[in-house]
Amino acid sequence: MTGRRLEAGRRSRPCTGLGHLACLVILGVSSSVSACAGKQTETAAVPMAERRQARAAAAARAEQDHKMARLELALLEKSAQVDELQEKLDQAREEVVRAMAKLQTLASRAEAASGMAEAEVALQPLRARSSQQTAPEAAQASRLLREASSEFNQDNYGGALYLANQAKALAAAGTGRLSSRERTADRPGEMSFAVPIPLKALGTGNVRESPGTDAPVAFAVEDGDSLTGYSYLENWIRISDEMGRGGWIYRKLISRR
Repeated sequence: MTGRRLEAGRRSRPCTGLGHLACLVILGVSSSVSACAGKQTETAAVPMAERRQARAAAAARAEQDHKMARLELALLEKSAQVDELQEKLDQAREEVVRAMAKLQTLASRAEAASGMAEAEVALQPLRARSSQQTAPEAAQASRLLREASSEFNQDNYGGALYLANQAKALAAAGTGRLSSRERTADRPGEMSFAVPIPLKALGTGNVRESPGTDAPVAFAVEDGDSLTGYSYLENWIRISDEMGRGGWIYRKLISRR
């Protein structure tokens, strides 16, 4: 009975002597292994975060490339639409001229000659400026004026007057656009319209010397005033009015004519 108690006491007794030393060694090794495992886990977490960031950046770049591609396609589409509309406009103009050729009483020879002379005078400043700046209106107006001269020589005075008025309007638009550019130079991020856009003022508003509500006021517009838009920068449109004054107007103050 006593022997059994001694044996049980030995089994339940904690490590002593060499046994105690072995226990400490085992505990130390376990702690080291646990510490190393923790460091490895922490070290592995760093590259994992970097990989996630790299994947997110790559996804953002891919999305940006997709957006750029869509914008380029949209620009191609709009350019094609502009070309198609220009072709239709030319065809409609030719039909008007042919119709006027059949109605000889629409305009007299003197009226046609006067209209052509006025168009030539309006075109001269634009021609002088277009030698230094891009002015597609100058080429278009010159072509219309040549066509007017051709119709005049064929005694189609109505058609000649119509074409001369078209040339004069183009020359005025081009002169206004260049005048606006001369007063305020192109700005970073400014985007030109493919063609000048006929606009009108929506109520009373200010046209400013530069894009921004803190810019000085160049002049004021009233409801219904005719304007022409040439370019834009964010929510600001570069415009000119019928008197040749130019500046910037906030997008919500204008609409299409």
